[in-house]
Amino acid sequence: MGNGNNGLSEAGLRRLREVLARHVETGRIPGLVALVSRGGETHVETIGTMRHDGGPPMRRDTVFRMASTTKPVAVAATMVLLDECRLRLDDPIDQWLPELANRRVLKRADGPLEDTVPARRPITVRDLLTSTCGLGLDTTAMGSPMMSAYFERKVYGENGWMLPAVEPDEWMRRLGTLPLMYQPGERWLYNVSDDVLGVLVARVTGQSFETFLRERIFDPLGMKDTGFHVPAGKIDRLPPLYAPDPQTGEFTVEDPAEGGHHSRPPAFQSGGGGLDSTVDDYHAYFRMLLNHGMHDTERILSRPAVELMTTNRLTPDQTSALQAWARSVVHLSHGQGQTGGWGFGMTVRTYRGDYAPVGQFGWDGGAGTTTYADPHNQLVGILLTQTGMSTPDSARAIQDFWTTLYQAIDN
Repeated sequence: MGNGNNGLSEAGLRRLREVLARHVETGRIPGLVALVSRGGETHVETIGTMRHDGGPPMRRDTVFRMASTTKPVAVAATMVLLDECRLRLDDPIDQWLPELANRRVLKRADGPLEDTVPARRPITVRDLLTSTCGLGLDTTAMGSPMMSAYFERKVYGENGWMLPAVEPDEWMRRLGTLPLMYQPGERWLYNVSDDVLGVLVARVTGQSFETFLRERIFDPLGMKDTGFHVPAGKIDRLPPLYAPDPQTGEFTVEDPAEGGHHSRPPAFQSGGGGLDSTVDDYHAYFRMLLNHGMHDTERILSRPAVELMTTNRLTPDQTSALQAWARSVVHLSHGQGQTGGWGFGMTVRTYRGDYAPVGQFGWDGGAGTTTYADPHNQLVGILLTQTGMSTPDSARAIQDFWTTLYQAIDN
């Protein structure tokens, strides 16, 4: 790739490869797949192996657990329904999600579950899209009664896994037994809104969340390897997920490929963290966002829908709550999470804090993944690993990926 109009220099791409290879050579990340594209040119690096003890090499079509990097893709389903006027931004969600009607709200987010006031208004579609519905995982208050209740009532944490493990209706029933932590629209909170949106989409459309995503987003974009589990015929393309021991660095298998959480269809299709995918599938999706909703000659989302998703929707107060949360989360405090607001399902850079410019949008995943697009430079970057964020290793690789990628821009 020369110094053409797309402006990723040979020397810069060499350095990108060398820096990523160094992370693998230390033995701390078994393997990775990276994709960078600018304008019409795409560059892919595959380094290392599927397993920490060797085995098959990483390939361009290796399938990874996207974890929270699911959010920016899954949110597109709701945008299709807004485009078609089957939902409206300020519609109360009560008619579709009666479990979340007539909410009580904690007087203090970290206070006892009984100490509540009535919600001032219903939760709206907009509240779910901006993650301000009043429910979320607050890592700054892990010992609070509300956070404990999520795990005790098995809203999260059943099977020891941070994804819902029961059918959507039962999950909603459990969620409905809890108060809100904040008034609807008041405060940004992580993850729960994204899972609720998947249930909303299924109820509005009468299809499973995955079926609707496949028909309206995955198939039109050619995302043939994206879904909520990896079918048997592709399971050899899924590496184990490692959670290295923070003390010893030993490679503990958090989730095996065969017989693991992603080897069969889940009871709950999680818009917060359930997708499996490849660099090329995610590239197609983020390139569509850069193209204002177009894929080749086909419109996937309207231009204003994409603008809503990919620009900041939070007030300054809400943004400071997001940033306090990001500092408390190990992988974000090492990496991308400090310099932004939030659109729909993704962070958006609102000030310059490192090598990436204002306006860059995307997200990271706890299984060691990062995907962002940058409208100013017409650039997409994707780095996928099988090394979870229990240690800073994959977060550091992610940070170095973005630093070297931006250094490679030479026009």
